Amino acid sequence: METRAHYVAVGAFVLALVFLGFTAVLWLAGTQFAVSYNHYDIFFKGAVTGLSKGAAVDYNGIPVGQVSEIEIDPNNVEQIRVTVEIKSSIVIKEDAAANVESNILSGVSYILITRGTQEAKVLEAHDSQRYPVIRARRSALASISARGPQLLEKLDDILDHVDDLLNDHNREVFAATLEHVEKFTGALSSHSDDIGQMVAAGKGALTSLDKLSTDVDNSFTMPDGVKDQLLAMLKGVAAASQNVGSASHQIDQALGEARPGIRTFSQHTVNDVDSLISETRQFVSGLSRLAAQLERDPTRLLFGDRREGYQPK
Repeated sequence: METRAHYVAVGAFVLALVFLGFTAVLWLAGTQFAVSYNHYDIFFKGAVTGLSKGAAVDYNGIPVGQVSEIEIDPNNVEQIRVTVEIKSSIVIKEDAAANVESNILSGVSYILITRGTQEAKVLEAHDSQRYPVIRARRSALASISARGPQLLEKLDDILDHVDDLLNDHNREVFAATLEHVEKFTGALSSHSDDIGQMVAAGKGALTSLDKLSTDVDNSFTMPDGVKDQLLAMLKGVAAASQNVGSASHQIDQALGEARPGIRTFSQHTVNDVDSLISETRQFVSGLSRLAAQLERDPTRLLFGDRREGYQPK
């Protein structure tokens, strides 16, 4: 009886564990099915090494979904189409971008979605797209890997140039230059006292220059200094310019008042002067004729003209 009772207890315990396990599975499945997901496509140009189905999808470092499908784009063999499923509670904006990141220690890759601003529109699928397409971009490591061959080629060119630079001739020239530098430093060390005196003299000159600048500054800023004298001079020049302006105004007024008299003088007096000059010329001409007659016959002035004309009988 005791053995049979033990078997019953063990069987009951096993049935209870099975029931609990089944209940836990149903609970977990219900929890998973209760979360809805949105699907998005990402088209990568180039390799997606380390990325596999079920890889994590992070949004700014927070897990939000997983990779559901990876395949070559049937419309463009140069692209890899990666389909991801993201929780529907996560809003993906049009300016969001996705790239493949790799864990350096484990080598496992995952999708990292970054950017996305609050002002941007919600990402939606177009007519020719089965799912909304998240813009893809290269990660820093992928960019370095893609440019690795070019960098190595440039590094090889640089090494060739360095090798050309360090040829035998240039090494000899460099050695000679070092020898000259050594001689020059030796000469400097032998004249260290003279150099010290030059430095002291230069320091004294700088001190004198500083004092001179201070004196000039003081002479400019002190009362009745250069600044005040310049201001007084400028005020005098301004007053003189005002006086000149006033004098020119008075001259203009005087000329304005004299213009009618000048106009009358030019219209009437000049004509009278012309008549006077003409009559004076006639008078001078008569005197000239009279003088000529007196020179020929001086007695004519006293006795008149004694010549008789023809008298008919």
